[in-house]
Amino acid sequence: MSSKIGAGGVIVGKSKLGVQETDSETPSAGIGKRRAGAKSRVAALAAEIWKYRLSYAFVTPFLLCFIAFIVVPVIAAVALSFTYFNAIERPRFIGWQNFQYLISQDLLFLKYALPNTFKFAVIVGPGGYIAAFLLAWLISQLPGKLQKWFALAMYTPSLTIGIAMSIVWLPMLTGDRIGYLNSILLRLGWIEVPQLWVTDPDYLMNAMIGVTLWSSMGVGFLAMLAGILNVNKDYYEAARIDGMKSRLQEIWYITIPSMKPQMLFGAVMAIVTTFKTGAIGVELSGVNPTPAYSGHLIINHIDDFGFIRFEMGYAAAISVFLLILMYVSNKLSWGLFGSKGDE
Repeated sequence: MSSKIGAGGVIVGKSKLGVQETDSETPSAGIGKRRAGAKSRVAALAAEIWKYRLSYAFVTPFLLCFIAFIVVPVIAAVALSFTYFNAIERPRFIGWQNFQYLISQDLLFLKYALPNTFKFAVIVGPGGYIAAFLLAWLISQLPGKLQKWFALAMYTPSLTIGIAMSIVWLPMLTGDRIGYLNSILLRLGWIEVPQLWVTDPDYLMNAMIGVTLWSSMGVGFLAMLAGILNVNKDYYEAARIDGMKSRLQEIWYITIPSMKPQMLFGAVMAIVTTFKTGAIGVELSGVNPTPAYSGHLIINHIDDFGFIRFEMGYAAAISVFLLILMYVSNKLSWGLFGSKGDE
C-alpha cells in the first residue's frame, strides 16, 4: 500500500482495491464523540419529559406503585425460589432443589393442588368466559334502560362475593334440614337425607365451581358488553342484504371478529381470576385445609408453605410455577384473540 501526505497533513493511502483510506480516529476522539452523543440524547429525553411534564406527573404515581408492588415482588419471588428461607435465617442458595422437589416429590401438590387447580380452571375459566359473552349478548338485545339494570345485576355479585358468601351461599348450602337447598330437595323428594354440600369431599369442588361461576361476571363481562354494543350496526344490515339470516352466523362472522380486543381482555381476566382463586374452598367448608384436600388449590398450597410452615423459599418456587402457568395460558389467549400489532 502506497501513501502520501495530503492537504492539512492527513495521511492518505491507497488500498489494493484502489480505494482511498484515511487514518482511523484516535481512541480519545471516539470516546469524546460517544460521550457527546449520549449527552445529546439525554438532553433530548429531558426536553421531551419537560414538554409533557403534566402527563408524566399523572403517570408517575401509578408507575411507582407498579414497580413497588408488582415488579419488585416478582423479582424477589424469583430470587427467593432458588433459596432456602424460613423468614428467620438469611436466605441460603440451593439452586433448583425447590423446583425439583415440587415436580417430583411434593405428593400433596401433585395429587391434590395441581389436579384440583386444573379441574377448577378448565371448568370455571372457559365456562365463566362463555357465560359472560352469552349474557352480554342477551343483555345487548334488550332496550336501553333494561340493559343498564340487567348489567348492574350481573356485575354486582363480583363486588359483593364476601357478603353474598355469608348471607346467601352458606345458609343455602348448610348440611342440615334448615339449609335452603336441602330443604327444597327434601320437600321435592329428590333426596332422603340432608347432604353435606360443603363438607363432603365429593361435593365441595362442585360447590366451589358453582359459586365462582355465579360471581365471575366482573370487568370481563362489562368489556364484552361494551364491545358488543359498539359493533357497527351497518355490518349487520349488510350481512342481511347478502343473505345472512341466522343470529348464530351474525355472532360468529360479525360480532366476535369485531370485538377481538374485548374478547382478549375478557380471556385474560378470566385466566387471572381463575388461577388466583384459593379462599373459596376454605370459606365454604369452614376448615383449612379443606376436607380430604378436595378443595386444595395451588394458592392454598402457597399459603400453606408460606404462612403456616414459613418455608418462604419453597412458597416462592410454587408462586413462580403458577406465574409461568398463567403466562402460558395468557399467550394462548393472545394467539386466539390477539393480532400481530398487539404483540
